[in-house]
Amino acid sequence: MTTMNISLPDEMKAFIEVQMTQGGFASASEYLRSLVRDDQKRRAKMALEEKFREALESGPSKPMLKSDWEALRQEAIQGLAGESIRP
Repeated sequence: MTTMNISLPDEMKAFIEVQMTQGGFASASEYLRSLVRDDQKRRAKMALEEKFREALESGPSKPMLKSDWEALRQEAIQGLAGESIRP
């Protein structure tokens, strides 16, 4: 784990200390890590929603053919084979 120093106005420091106490966090670092994790989850959810939106706007879907499934199967097998070679 690495260390990062940040400067905050006194009001923000006081706010963080209150949130630590009320939220049951052991330290300011634990509270801030929680905020960062929450932001990461929010951004991942937004990215997924964007992909869903793009998929919906890409036009009507069409059924997968047997040849489509076989191509996916082959791609997966090749991917797994490539991973087993890596150190």
